[in-house]
Amino acid sequence: MNAITRTERAQFDAPTVTFLLDGREVTGSSTDTLLEIADREGVEIPRLCYMPGMDAVGNCRSCMVEIKGERVLAASCCRVPTAGMQVTTNNERVRKAQQMIIELLQSDMPEKDYTRHNEVDDWAVRLKVGKPRFAPRPAVAPDLTHAGIAVNLDACIQCTRCVRACRDEQVNDVIGLAFRGQHAKIVFDMDDPMGASTCVGCGECVQACPTGALMPAREVALTVPDKSVDSLCPYCGVGCQLTYHVKDDKILYVEGRDGPANHARLCVKGRYGFDYSRHPQRLTVPLIRRSDAPKDGEFVMDPNNVMQIFREATWEEAISVAGGSLRKLRDTHGPKSLAGFGSAKGSNEEAYLFQKLVRLGFGSNNVDHCTRLCHASSVAALLEGIGSGAVSNPVMDVTQASVVILIGANPTVNHPVAASFLKNAMRNGTKLIVMDPRRSELARTAYRFLQFKPDTDVALLNAMMHVIIEENLVDAKFIADRTLGYTDLVKNVAGYSPELMAPICGVPAELIREVARLYATSSGSMILWGMGISQHIHGTDNARCLIALALMTGQIGKPGTGLHPLRGQNNVQGASDAGLIPMMYPDYQRVDNAEAQARFAKAWGVPAAQLDNKPGLTVVEVIKGILAGNVKGMYIMGENPAMSDPDADHAREALAKLDMLVVQDIFLTETAYLADVILPASSFAEKTGSFTNTDRFVQIGRKALNPPGQSRQDLEIIIDLARELGLSWDYGTGEPAVAAVFDEMRHTMPSIGGITWERLQAEDSVTYPCVNEGDPGDSVVFIDSFPTPTGRARFVPADIIPADERPDTDYPLVLITGRQLEHWHTGSMTRRSGVLDAIEPDPVASLHPLDLAALGAKPGDLITIESRRGKVSLYAREDDSSPHGAVFVAFCFYEAAINKLTNSALDPFGKIPEFKYCAVRVTLGGTPPVQASYGGGQILAPRGTVAQV
Repeated sequence: MNAITRTERAQFDAPTVTFLLDGREVTGSSTDTLLEIADREGVEIPRLCYMPGMDAVGNCRSCMVEIKGERVLAASCCRVPTAGMQVTTNNERVRKAQQMIIELLQSDMPEKDYTRHNEVDDWAVRLKVGKPRFAPRPAVAPDLTHAGIAVNLDACIQCTRCVRACRDEQVNDVIGLAFRGQHAKIVFDMDDPMGASTCVGCGECVQACPTGALMPAREVALTVPDKSVDSLCPYCGVGCQLTYHVKDDKILYVEGRDGPANHARLCVKGRYGFDYSRHPQRLTVPLIRRSDAPKDGEFVMDPNNVMQIFREATWEEAISVAGGSLRKLRDTHGPKSLAGFGSAKGSNEEAYLFQKLVRLGFGSNNVDHCTRLCHASSVAALLEGIGSGAVSNPVMDVTQASVVILIGANPTVNHPVAASFLKNAMRNGTKLIVMDPRRSELARTAYRFLQFKPDTDVALLNAMMHVIIEENLVDAKFIADRTLGYTDLVKNVAGYSPELMAPICGVPAELIREVARLYATSSGSMILWGMGISQHIHGTDNARCLIALALMTGQIGKPGTGLHPLRGQNNVQGASDAGLIPMMYPDYQRVDNAEAQARFAKAWGVPAAQLDNKPGLTVVEVIKGILAGNVKGMYIMGENPAMSDPDADHAREALAKLDMLVVQDIFLTETAYLADVILPASSFAEKTGSFTNTDRFVQIGRKALNPPGQSRQDLEIIIDLARELGLSWDYGTGEPAVAAVFDEMRHTMPSIGGITWERLQAEDSVTYPCVNEGDPGDSVVFIDSFPTPTGRARFVPADIIPADERPDTDYPLVLITGRQLEHWHTGSMTRRSGVLDAIEPDPVASLHPLDLAALGAKPGDLITIESRRGKVSLYAREDDSSPHGAVFVAFCFYEAAINKLTNSALDPFGKIPEFKYCAVRVTLGGTPPVQASYGGGQILAPRGTVAQV
């Protein structure tokens, strides 16, 4: 644990003192504890309640030392040195006290071990305590109600490390120390069973516990791993570093690592969402569609009966059929008859090679990935306004900000570790302003919460800019020196006073004014946003307004300020950087720019004329192109548009019409059900590669497992398919191939030019831009200028544009889609992860209590949601975080695929669909959702049996 805490902040600029430690003169900071200084000096002192990064409490008393002149021994974890102090850590008095504490605690330890690393036993051995002489306390029954965490309070020593991990680190406030004297014990909420508490399963308490009182469920921590592999989390864009502990080619458990984005913290997905890689439904052999199994967009998925639709093939046959068919379509119907969807969950190297294959092997720029469905509008606005689609400051800068605006994002669900640092910042005095139609968990403790009406972002943000201009709170020098277009912006927002906008956005005018003043006048203000901003037809306008707020106040280009769109998937930033988008080569060099075209033609060894100089089709445009008869073949790697695309029935109909659909994946996803050829690929833990997180940290993920059966590394599959398309690529195999591709990338992408593969392996994480070898990398950018032709940023005015589809009498409610904490994206990984699916097994819709009552429904009742495009049935959940008149549903459930309902209308600039707003009606009852192949809350017990939770 290595948090940004109150203790750490107090250490800045502290004076040093000199004192005696065991008779030796030492020097240390006046705010460092005696224990910390002893550790640096190689002096061993026992400790149990102490843990680096946590506030010291001194309640276990095992770290006692003698200070000359003091009557009683002192807890070294709580005492700081003074000049001339004489400290003894190893005389007989001290050792007897330390041994007595350990002996008393050890006497209460159960005979059964819960972990291989019980720190009480470890210290007993080191201090030669021997067999305890004291009677044990009464046994305590275990609490096994949580799917991921076992509670064994008979091993609890009440060190409170779990309390501080939950309260101070993750700030979830679930764990407490209740009662008094011999009745004192650790409790969850109001002494609830852990599985019934508000625990979010982050496992910080498990990582903190020294005895096994809190441990991974099913006793996995008792098994000795064969190896431990440092890698990364495969889920959101935070980019948490972790360590896989592996036995018999299976991951036993996961621990957080002290990476720059997480400082050893994890969330429930990072800590427990790893066993999907060994799920029985893994694809392990190439498959070709049977001739008697025609494609139909209205299929019913059943991955347990794959061979009714497909037959097994050799790799040679599969590559030949896939590549040969795509090559024939290209040669017959032209390069633009083919398209490719790459993956934001693959590595940078895979993304780079995939887009290179499409541009050289297919001959067009018809290549895209999920950024089109999450932050395309943000990137469009950022490129237009400041010349870069990347974040200006890392998330951790919230700890240096005075004011943070969080808008259109729910990081406690989507970026939980980042949310924990936001909560730490609030406790240290940062004022968090939450703006969102939904009341997230952070709104509970935010300084101000602005619950605006859905679809009124521009009205609210323009009203804030009106206040800042009207009250002359702008940074006139910054505007004059570093921006263009300010006069047009002033004219545009003149008619957006808070008083006029308050009835539109539903936020009181005086609250708008207060927040605008706070943001403009603070010493450092930062804006973070999510897909609540981007997934609208006016998503680019929403982002333009946020950019304008930062520019007019000069709140950019220094620590604790800036603009940060929170990236959704673990490598959506890297995949975009690597050129997995239809209008850009790697590093956002336009495909219709002749100079960029010439540079990449030279780097790739082809004539410039061979590269298409027209932007390609985006994800949604490809679907429309298929239905129009223009796109005949597709290669999809690790994407699931049959679930993730808007109007999913429409997308499935299109995919079923393709002459050749090649899908490269680890499971038989909804998209793979419509494939002609399926290529079994490698999961995250089965590959080595680089990944770029939301903070612009290029980090290395390492192979911990072997791909099962005949499944292969994604990079090698791409190379083989490229050869079948006529490209003579020779990158080698294994990790040398990854290194060779990375080296090619850095020589075509100036932003990472200074990062070598060897450096990445040695340092694990390097921030870009890093132009020259040896550069440290810049965590804060735009300090002196912007990467535009003029060096200046540009204001782009925005006016109110209503959603494409508004509620009416037939469809009176608004549907908002998104993700939930336990499940990820389309659910193909997390719903096959036992712990995650056990915690959240069923499809649910969150409705405001008043809307639920109006239906005559109660929580858990079956309801049906219907739009103009389709309907789904699922279970009602009462949730006052959803605004009255709106319903929220996650899009991860196959049996209730909510994207069948969403609108495919596009933002004209980012070409992103309007996921966050469409009109629906909700009725009581319906056809119960059927979990045909996975889901339902089953987890694998230690010996492979299935247990219901």
